[in-house]
Amino acid sequence: MKLSRQAMKESGKITIRLHVNGLVIPVIINREDEPYYREAAKTINSTVANYTQIFSEKKSESEIMAMAMIDIALRNEQNKVRNSVALYDDILLSLTKEVEEVLDESASASH
Repeated sequence: MKLSRQAMKESGKITIRLHVNGLVIPVIINREDEPYYREAAKTINSTVANYTQIFSEKKSESEIMAMAMIDIALRNEQNKVRNSVALYDDILLSLTKEVEEVLDESASASH
């Protein structure tokens, strides 16, 4: 689906060109997401370069790409778990503080 320049401008969309593993990939994105796309391209290029350096003599290009995708996906899944645990830690700390305040008030009132 190709958007006109006017429609893209009105919708807040822009076209960027990402350089990924020697390819130039045009992508239509929300303007505010550009830094994330740029960082994603850097992550892909860096990960592929690392695997290429280690395995270029032993693995095909498609195997190296698959290894890089698994590595990136694994890090993404690990970050999801870390982020959800951090959310629960914040909630537990807040609830603990509230309980301690109530207990302190009860202890003060009974003396």
